[in-house]
Amino acid sequence: MNILFTVNRDYMEHVLDCIQSFARFESEDGYDIYILHSDLQEQDQIYLAERTAGQEIRLHFQFVDPASFESFPESTRYPRLIYYRIFAASLLPDELDRILYLDGDTIVINPLNELYQKNFDGNYLLACTHVRKVLNKMNQYRLGMKEENAYINSGVMLMNLKVLREAQDGQEVLEFVEARKRYLTLPDQDIITALYGDKIGILDTMKYNLSDRMIAVYNSDPLHEKVDLEWVRKNAVIIHYYGKQKPWKKPYLGKLDVFYRELKAAENRE
Repeated sequence: MNILFTVNRDYMEHVLDCIQSFARFESEDGYDIYILHSDLQEQDQIYLAERTAGQEIRLHFQFVDPASFESFPESTRYPRLIYYRIFAASLLPDELDRILYLDGDTIVINPLNELYQKNFDGNYLLACTHVRKVLNKMNQYRLGMKEENAYINSGVMLMNLKVLREAQDGQEVLEFVEARKRYLTLPDQDIITALYGDKIGILDTMKYNLSDRMIAVYNSDPLHEKVDLEWVRKNAVIIHYYGKQKPWKKPYLGKLDVFYRELKAAENRE
């Protein structure tokens, strides 16, 4: 199974937590983890290799020159490396046909196999949406999106690398960024949604990109059977601690931090 991260030194420990979370579950061929980065030193790579030793994990580090992305908007919250995943098809080895991208603030609580083997049906990506229809209208206007396209969260994406290599136009991305730069608020997912929205298959958010916020939204619908932690344990696959709420920071307002704390407790017992 191919897994992709884009990471800098500041987020290494959180990526390692994510790796340890899915390494608990067997994959037929183990895990090939590809890390696109611009600042990891040799000692960082050795550290990650030592922390994953003895598991069915193979690490592949790929340096990316950040100067290649100097025309993209950048901030402390959104460094240049967030754009590397957009160009994963050209940055990764040609023999890879598919890869699962995960943000460093995700953890996996059930096997990834079903997600990883999903049929693309010709789509470039499979991802989830966290946006209701009203906000989607605003995004359509802001980004020039087609009305029928959903605004996706880029923290979990199954990427069809084979098709992206054939269809993706790097110049189109650069021209879009130049034209819409001042309108980009969540830059990488703005770009992905705007350019590829009609080629993105939508996954079940409650299974594959779950947050406390999404549970609250789901439970607010009187027609839905209420979701609790027992349901999450049985049904959810990926927990995403996006935004400012992180389980390693206090206070954490929600319930899903229990899965992070259980993961860390298990690591400390080993």
